[in-house]
Amino acid sequence: MNADSRPQPFCILTFAVCILSNGCGGRAPLPCDAAATDCVTLTIPRGATLSAAIDSLSAHDLIARQFLFSMYARLRGLGRDLKSGTYAFHQEAGWRDIIDALKVGRGALVRFTVREGLRIAEIGDLASQELGVPRDSFVAAARDTGVIARLGLPPETGTVEGYLYPTTYTIQPHPSARQLVRLMTDEFLSHWSAAWDARLDSLHFSRHQLVTLASIIESEVRYAPDRMYVSAVYHNRLDRGMMLQADPTVIYAMGARPRRVYEKNLLIRSPYNTYLHPGLPPGPISQPDSASIDAALYPAPSPYLYFVAQPDGKHIFSASYAEHLAAIREVKEQVSGIRSGLPRRQPDP
Repeated sequence: MNADSRPQPFCILTFAVCILSNGCGGRAPLPCDAAATDCVTLTIPRGATLSAAIDSLSAHDLIARQFLFSMYARLRGLGRDLKSGTYAFHQEAGWRDIIDALKVGRGALVRFTVREGLRIAEIGDLASQELGVPRDSFVAAARDTGVIARLGLPPETGTVEGYLYPTTYTIQPHPSARQLVRLMTDEFLSHWSAAWDARLDSLHFSRHQLVTLASIIESEVRYAPDRMYVSAVYHNRLDRGMMLQADPTVIYAMGARPRRVYEKNLLIRSPYNTYLHPGLPPGPISQPDSASIDAALYPAPSPYLYFVAQPDGKHIFSASYAEHLAAIREVKEQVSGIRSGLPRRQPDP
């Protein structure tokens, strides 16, 4: 046997570790659906050491022999090339597959955050920027009749507006538009409480009507405690046959987000214009979260019929039109004071 044919110590040790661990091969960790029961999700923070990563892998029951795995990982060069990120592995993933993934970031999941109140087109822009999903493809997928039917929406509903649940998603990179829309609508369904269905019956609302109202509340409220009172105003108006006169519905009808709504905008011809058409608009105008849905279901017991927003985002609520006009004057004084740099007038005790 010549020198070139002798087993090298590195190869012998690597082979020995693989045999002892029985973990060099195994089931490939990708693709792995992070929501699947046999899929384990863990995060390797930026700057984490190999020892910290091994502790995390062990804590998630992905490896059983930390010392042997550490030896094998170092032989494979993982200590130098450890990539941070969130990963999803099958529970039975082999050591080689885990190490390969951590070395190159293969299988690292990405976070996609959708905040409350966005519209389909705006989520499409976000998906294009952060996930590489073409905006037009996303908008088209949001019109998928199969998804619309699965949500139990009225046949005339053209999109899943209102049902793309706003939250932070941990997903595989580069999903298709169809996958992303289905994921977000599934998230909506998972957040819908069975108790809410019983409440719908007492309100004589369909779920679609309720989500529509919740989306208006979502678009109106910046100060969370106001949700139930804004909801009360709209419920009281609906009960009395009054126009909702909700500015966010006009903004939705305009197809843009102007800095302010002018009186001429209130005449825009659209079924979503609640200054011209009684009752709720045909469908949601944004994506409400569970808090806005809950507020739409359970309005505050109050006689309010009007509200006006203050510069700080809080609202003044009124039961009569005369009170509402006084509240408008107060808000105008606040705005004038801000523009002139004067301190805000404190209310009388």
